[in-house]
Amino acid sequence: MELKKNPNANVGRNSSLYFAIGLALMLFLTNYAINYKTYDKSAIDIGQLNLDQELEEEIPITEQLQTPPPPPPPPAAPEQISVVEDEEEVVETVIESTESDQETEIVKVEDVAVEEVEEDIEVPFAVIENVPVFPGCESGNNDAKKACMSEKIAAFVNKKFNTELASELGLTGRQRINVIFKIDKTGNITGIRARAPHPGLEKEAARVIGLLPQMKPGKQRGKPVTVPYSLPIIFQVQD
Repeated sequence: MELKKNPNANVGRNSSLYFAIGLALMLFLTNYAINYKTYDKSAIDIGQLNLDQELEEEIPITEQLQTPPPPPPPPAAPEQISVVEDEEEVVETVIESTESDQETEIVKVEDVAVEEVEEDIEVPFAVIENVPVFPGCESGNNDAKKACMSEKIAAFVNKKFNTELASELGLTGRQRINVIFKIDKTGNITGIRARAPHPGLEKEAARVIGLLPQMKPGKQRGKPVTVPYSLPIIFQVQD
């Protein structure tokens, strides 16, 4: 049996496409209609700015006050001069002339002796010309006397220092004592200062240094001077 209709003339074959296009068009028109807004033209006032009118600044007029001049000062009262009687007699001092005439005998003034004050000069032990001499270190040059003095002082301190002081003070380990003293112009020991971890060690070090014998003073340019001396003492406590 043959079909009477042409297949190309079938209207329903693209109906789904047409339906989708129509649905999209209707959604667009519906959205536009919902979001569409209208405004009343009479309620809109954009305002107008008239630039033709110039702004005129109003300057206030102030009145200048005139200050009246100050009143003239009162006239000065006339001064009254009172005369005071001179009751006390003033004795005039007569200044005698110090000039001498030919008959005055001139006495010669004897020469005035000015006593020189010796300055207490301190010269370091390292740079002094003639070092202090410890008893028993008289021989040798300057360097030999320095070495001999250091050895003698170290031996003297080791002999006189109280080694039992560590147990009494409760000390342990190695204790360092720094002692500074001066050998004055007469060779005596003065100005002893000690610094140690314990006051007992400082006191003992000062006592031992004070027992040093009198030395031959050091000299600088042939004159006796004071010489500072520094002595480190290492005190090792046996545990």
